[in-house]
Amino acid sequence: MSAPPETTTDWREFEPMRLGPILDHALEAFHENGFHGTTVRDLARRIGVTVPALYYHHENKEAVLVAIMDTTVRDLIDRCRAAVADGGDDPVRRFSLFIEAVVLNMTHRARQSALDSEVRHVSPANRRNYAATRKELELMALDLVTDGAERGVFVVDDVPETVRALLGMGQSIARWYQIDGPLTPDEVAERYTAIALRVVGCQAPPAAP
Repeated sequence: MSAPPETTTDWREFEPMRLGPILDHALEAFHENGFHGTTVRDLARRIGVTVPALYYHHENKEAVLVAIMDTTVRDLIDRCRAAVADGGDDPVRRFSLFIEAVVLNMTHRARQSALDSEVRHVSPANRRNYAATRKELELMALDLVTDGAERGVFVVDDVPETVRALLGMGQSIARWYQIDGPLTPDEVAERYTAIALRVVGCQAPPAAP
């Protein structure tokens, strides 16, 4: 069976995500060829096992994709929770750190995060399960924006639509970001956090760390 990914105690630190041999090779294949362009035979060849041996660990190719997506989104949620906790009781700082955590994840984990778009290819049951897990991220963001609005530091007319826009903005980063490009993850996070604060009509600067 695939080894569980290593967890981190610092949400800003991104060591290589070790998914295990099968999922590591699958991630590379999906990145290069897409989900539909990757065959089970190709996966088995990359891993160095037979197709039946691959099926021993994962029911099918879809199960491999779902395992990577589930691990990735749970890691993101854990990092966001840790970031929000670091914000204490300051609604602006909590929101800012949440956005920073999302953006850092989308840059450092761009390959994994980009697989979110492949959810359209999985079965309805797997799609529902993944959506239910990812909903935790949306609920976290809803709480943060609602809290800021109620405390008078955010000006937001429609909280749910604003949150969907913010999360969509963050998710899109994984589709264009290159780790060897002109911007570092920290620089992208700083820019997107500033944009996010403007989106929620922030009436106060984030408190110093």
